[in-house]
Amino acid sequence: WLKSNSRPHPPQSTMMLRVAQRLAPRVRNVRCFSAAVEEVPLIINGQKMKSESKEFFDIHNPATGEVIARTPLALQAEMEAAAESSAEAYKSWRTVPPSVRARIMHKLEGAIREETETLAAMVTREQGKTLPDARGDVFRGLEVVEHACGTPSMLQGETLPNIGTDVDSYSYRLPLGVTAGITPFNFPAMVPLWMFPLATACGNTMLLKPSERVPMTAVKLVEMAHDCGMPPGVVNVIHGTHDAVNFLCDNEHVKAISFVGGNVAGEHIAARGGANGKRTQCNMGAKNHAVILPDADAQSAINAIAGASCGAAGQRCMALSVAVFVGKARELIPQVAEAASKLRVGPGTESGVDIGPLISKTAKDRVERLIQTGADQGADILLDGRNPSVPKGYENGYFVGPTVISKVQPGMSVYDEEIFGPVLTCVEVETFDDAIKLVNANQYGNGTAIFTRSGAAARKYVNMIDAGQVGVNLPIPVPLPMFSFTGNKASIRGDLNFYGKAGAQFYTQWKTVTQSWKDDGYVEKLAATMPTFK
Repeated sequence: WLKSNSRPHPPQSTMMLRVAQRLAPRVRNVRCFSAAVEEVPLIINGQKMKSESKEFFDIHNPATGEVIARTPLALQAEMEAAAESSAEAYKSWRTVPPSVRARIMHKLEGAIREETETLAAMVTREQGKTLPDARGDVFRGLEVVEHACGTPSMLQGETLPNIGTDVDSYSYRLPLGVTAGITPFNFPAMVPLWMFPLATACGNTMLLKPSERVPMTAVKLVEMAHDCGMPPGVVNVIHGTHDAVNFLCDNEHVKAISFVGGNVAGEHIAARGGANGKRTQCNMGAKNHAVILPDADAQSAINAIAGASCGAAGQRCMALSVAVFVGKARELIPQVAEAASKLRVGPGTESGVDIGPLISKTAKDRVERLIQTGADQGADILLDGRNPSVPKGYENGYFVGPTVISKVQPGMSVYDEEIFGPVLTCVEVETFDDAIKLVNANQYGNGTAIFTRSGAAARKYVNMIDAGQVGVNLPIPVPLPMFSFTGNKASIRGDLNFYGKAGAQFYTQWKTVTQSWKDDGYVEKLAATMPTFK
């Protein structure tokens, strides 16, 4: 069942041979598929491996609906082999000097830059987003790799001499061991790059489970890491759905789990992983509000809101899905709908397209149902993106066009639920304080934005709003990697955020040493009292 790629690899370890022997009796007849349909490989111990699973998840090109590949649902024994490989690799990887690990990150950074167009094309093919947006997906992940190159400075410990007579104390920041990464469908490049570069630069190994809907980009990135010198077993890739997630939550080797995705899965991972003594960081749902004050630069605000609500077909956890218009700012709502109507819908490979397809037919049907629910519950659909016009040959794609809904109120489904589509809901309030109260009442706290020319109003909003990431005249305030992704409230479980200093803290633990060196001839007195240093 072992199928290596064309690159030469080091011989498998004795442990991996034992695993192969244990799996041998399980081999069954291989399912035959058309040569045009690719089967996504596992990566275990530095090698691409064909799964023996007979269960698969079909990967569709969202622009056409055609099946382009199949993701195997890895067997239990295959997942165990990957975990054992990660644990074995950790024994030596943890001792590799941080500067040497950082050099691999430097090489990976260069490789990603050189292969940006290849990676972006893969993202567009399996996820659907436009090529410019796919390049942004790759670039925002690349920025985290750049930051991981500086990991050695984030791993420095602390020291204090002479805390007592002839007593010194110092702390090391050390890796955890095997970590796990579970990534979503909406950022096939960026989110895996949030996880495995920083985790491994800190001295851990990682068992990566990309979304079964978009695994090909993640597999390519891990291959590139191996080409750049990442030792076998430091990053392994498995595939699956619920069983794979539960395996990572339960496996004895896994010490920490990073997850980005929906609330149901995130809450489950936090609970099950936590019950098994694992650290978890789970970025989950969002309902990001933008507040528009009457003094805002009208055209800038209109363009920013229309674009940020519909970009990536609204499939961003930082998409602006609610616009809160204060007082006379409500007069801008028709202009927002007009601006959104100019966004072109179509396949991500075509030049000039602004909005690609949703990830699946199920997602398309759900978004269209929520739009209809908005109308049924009393909202006005100013711009209806259902059944958009698309180029010939793409009629079976999962397209929903830009949609703007006004007269929305809390309690309506389009307001309360995370839509995850190119839909902007517009709420009107009378005062700035009403807007702040509305935003703070929402259960999510990923991000928010305010549009105003008033520094005093902006400062008040920043200080009073209960969201983890705030944009002032910026619609999507995703922090750069020298900071951290700091969503809060129901948008996150776990107290350490992704990337930045918080990310390095998540992937490491402290070890503190207190030592006493006395002059020759000194003998400590016998005592049973609590030791104190004087």
